[in-house]
Amino acid sequence: MSGQLASEELYFPFHDLKGKLWEKPEAWEKWDPSKFTANWSTPHLIIHNELDYRLTISEGLAAFHTLQARGIASLFLTFPNENHWVLNPENSLLWHETVLDWINDHVGLPKYSEARKENKEGELAIREKQDA
Repeated sequence: MSGQLASEELYFPFHDLKGKLWEKPEAWEKWDPSKFTANWSTPHLIIHNELDYRLTISEGLAAFHTLQARGIASLFLTFPNENHWVLNPENSLLWHETVLDWINDHVGLPKYSEARKENKEGELAIREKQDA
């Protein structure tokens, strides 16, 4: 409940909950996500960067550990050198591959990264034949 106070952006909880934690504890408790973890059952991919000061890493880790403790399929991806956005090209590639692999795995499709690797090998074989 008070974990939101670690954020650098206090405007939103103060505005949305119509006051500070000590002024409107009932509003903060009503919207406390930890009260609803018993209802969680959907697989989660949590991506949380260590330089994100809008949502502190403890929020992502708490959600991930809750999912793990409940036996719900979950994966945690973090970038120590990224903030709220993933800007580094190599990190962006890993982000996209991880997201697409996660989605494909949960909808019954081959992992994107494996299909991409097979496609690259096929392109290489085609190029080798063209070069011959």
